[in-house]
Amino acid sequence: MADQATFADQAMEYMPALYTAAFRMTRNSADAEDLVQETYLKAYRSFNTFEEGSNLRAWLYRIMTNTFINSYRARQRRPQETDLGEVEDLYLYRRMGGLEQALASRSAEDQLIDLFTDDEVKQALEDLPDNFRLPVILADVEGFSYKEIAEMLDIPIGTVMSRLHRGRKAMQRALYDYAEARGLTAAQPAATESSGDD
Repeated sequence: MADQATFADQAMEYMPALYTAAFRMTRNSADAEDLVQETYLKAYRSFNTFEEGSNLRAWLYRIMTNTFINSYRARQRRPQETDLGEVEDLYLYRRMGGLEQALASRSAEDQLIDLFTDDEVKQALEDLPDNFRLPVILADVEGFSYKEIAEMLDIPIGTVMSRLHRGRKAMQRALYDYAEARGLTAAQPAATESSGDD
């Protein structure tokens, strides 16, 4: 059982990371500030239920995620459950001309992401429907395990895995569209021998 008197010492170090995650969830700074404030208020009030020695960061994220979901439900009755449908597997990887070698590499995702601006990656994430965006944020940005995410979102692990898979595929499709708009998807022959035609 944790002592409320030690709450600030233990919990405040997580505030910047919580705000960043809250901003990704809410998509605006005022709502993110409100969400973090409400999270810390709820966490302080129930800190005596926190088990010393367990993961305080995960506990705070769970409170924040539940608070976000509940306030979203209150505003819109329930989150819009969007089915991203049959977004083709590895859409981005298969469409990017000349990157076959990267696919075989251990850091293929890192190499591909380096091609995009931070704003493009953020926009692709923000454009995901909430039921897919939250698992992607918690897994890929915050580094939580499937089990922790399942507990935070109160859904089965299989649902977490499915939503992560579909959310990631939707992001790949969006990033492919950005790549296409920037000319990164040019056919391989044109990309390798483009001098002398002009």
